[in-house]
Amino acid sequence: MTTDQPVRMAGRLSGQEAAGVQALVDAAAADDGVFPLSEEALLRVRHGGPVGAPGVESPVHLLSETPYGLAGYAYLDQSAGELVVHPRFRRRGYGTALLKTALAGPEPTVRFWAHGDLPGARAFAERNGLKRIRVLWQMRRTLAEPLPEAPLPAGVTLRHFRPGVDEEAWLKVNARAFADHPEQGRWTADDLQLREAEPWFDPAGFLLAVDIEDTLLGFHWTKVHPEGIGEVYVLGVDPGGHRRGLGSALTVAGLEYLASRGLDTAMLYTDESNAAAVRLYRRLGFEVASTDVSYSGPEGRSDIRGIS
Repeated sequence: MTTDQPVRMAGRLSGQEAAGVQALVDAAAADDGVFPLSEEALLRVRHGGPVGAPGVESPVHLLSETPYGLAGYAYLDQSAGELVVHPRFRRRGYGTALLKTALAGPEPTVRFWAHGDLPGARAFAERNGLKRIRVLWQMRRTLAEPLPEAPLPAGVTLRHFRPGVDEEAWLKVNARAFADHPEQGRWTADDLQLREAEPWFDPAGFLLAVDIEDTLLGFHWTKVHPEGIGEVYVLGVDPGGHRRGLGSALTVAGLEYLASRGLDTAMLYTDESNAAAVRLYRRLGFEVASTDVSYSGPEGRSDIRGIS
């Protein structure tokens, strides 16, 4: 097996390059049964950036090309990234070449996510000295069964997100609610605006819990996937204004909204180690459906998401 496959680095992809990455991703998803890149990576493939955000560097794209098409792709964003190899070109050194290039950068990444915890990803991680350090569960429940009652705390009401009005307040609460979260807690206005521009965005499914003065206390942002599955997309409660039972009430309110859309399944992601969240979701009828695994790189130096 050749391990010195060429890799090219780009700060922003052309339309043709982005189309090539999308085709590679679709081929890998069809072969593996698991989507190999996150929403964040795909947004940056299509739109680039973030540009001009204070303290945020633009992502780096790594491309491993052949005369017959794109063999492999890696997305690197600060200390995180993702990597995928086309099924036709696997076990020929393209994944290893992308990994080595990522590790050789001036600021090497530190974690690698393997979507679906597939045998091939585990074997790749073992060959390259990567250590399993974090587990993310996708949990699901049917929406055909009744939901438990979960009233809002006294003095709290729900309203919909207002585009052009609520962004700043939401970003502040999101940052506080996810201060210890390596991905969600660092969202910027650019991250939020990119998602507001997506076809799936629906303010009616973006629920905000506010007090009598309209101070934001928590939120449940839902998402409807093209295949007809509803998602607990982002659920958070401001730790500085926490009201007992608000997390449960927001979760149920969002699930009720998804059920009202005629959906029959809801999904969410949560860390296996987040015992409080796991208890809440199990109590609401969610069970583990699939697993993503984070690996640390050799000597704790690297992080790429979605190894193939």
